[in-house]
Amino acid sequence: MARPDIPNLNEIIIVVKLGTSTLTDGTPYLSQSRMVNLVHQMVDLLESGAKVLLVSSGAITYGREMLEFPHLPKDIPAKQMLAAVGQPRLMDLWGKLFAIYNQNVAQVLLTRSDLRSRSSYLNARNTLQALLNQDVIPIINENDTVATEEIRVGDNDNLSALVANLVDADLLVLLTDQEGLFLDDPRKNPQAELVPLVDSLDIEPELWEAAGDSFDLGVGGMITKLQSADLARRSGSTVVIAYGAAPDVLKRIVREEQVGTRFTPTSSAVESRKRFILSGGTSGCITVDTGAANALARRGSLLPVGLIEVSGEFERGETLSVCREDGSEFARGLVNYNNVDCIKLCGRQSSDIESILGYFFGDEIIHRNNLVLL
Repeated sequence: MARPDIPNLNEIIIVVKLGTSTLTDGTPYLSQSRMVNLVHQMVDLLESGAKVLLVSSGAITYGREMLEFPHLPKDIPAKQMLAAVGQPRLMDLWGKLFAIYNQNVAQVLLTRSDLRSRSSYLNARNTLQALLNQDVIPIINENDTVATEEIRVGDNDNLSALVANLVDADLLVLLTDQEGLFLDDPRKNPQAELVPLVDSLDIEPELWEAAGDSFDLGVGGMITKLQSADLARRSGSTVVIAYGAAPDVLKRIVREEQVGTRFTPTSSAVESRKRFILSGGTSGCITVDTGAANALARRGSLLPVGLIEVSGEFERGETLSVCREDGSEFARGLVNYNNVDCIKLCGRQSSDIESILGYFFGDEIIHRNNLVLL
């Protein structure tokens, strides 16, 4: 049931990123009171119609707390060890806090390499979408126990932007220990000016310079939050950097009150995906019949029944040319099945896909959201 203090969010997708400084309230320990307050707000967003994902730092910090703050070298194996101790306990704590409100959650651990491979990217995307469809909140973290160079300053800030891109998020919220982006360090200069809105196509140099001072307590500093905001807005997401301890901060953000620093998207998510599809070459070509061509022209999806011929070698997720029977290319899109599978599916019904292949990635060879008409 939607709450009266939150507008109908109508299935908008919201990614909430919580850094260590927000989770600890500036102490060496996780602040469970802070965490349960944010959990309550996220559940309220879900009940008002939103789809919510949480990108959570804190595994290394919680591991250090569980081991009673041992003196360790500042190398990667030590951090991996702390993450191995802390991550399951952090997830258990999140699970218990969300269970107070009868909310199911799921753990998703990612590294950057998972998002570089197109097949891994699609697998992660499909898993997250399946969780959101069941109103489960995915709790995402860097897989620090196997990451090497990924364990570095502010990685989860940038990871949150990649997740926003992965799920076509409408809103990315970066909660930190500052009220937003300032033009100077507010701790040294009480007159420092808060930047309420960034709506220019490119972020101004003085903002990058101000963020480079890294004056917040989080491990990444403000610069990585600005990098994250820049990446996410170019993928079609609105981004807000705000103070995580502010009362009802998430509710106020979705009500579009003046909270923190808001970055407007430079393009829609669809436009961003279209640029990706058109920016590179194609790995193969599929020829479709007249009926399928007409359906695509009406913004439909490409179903296997409309396939006539498949040429080239390609994997799931690669970009293909879509051609008419006379050989003319009229569209490009990201394919759901590899070339061998597509050959097997030519002219077949979508209901037969699983029985033919033994697995199922969707009814479509190319979904309309991943198709660009030329």
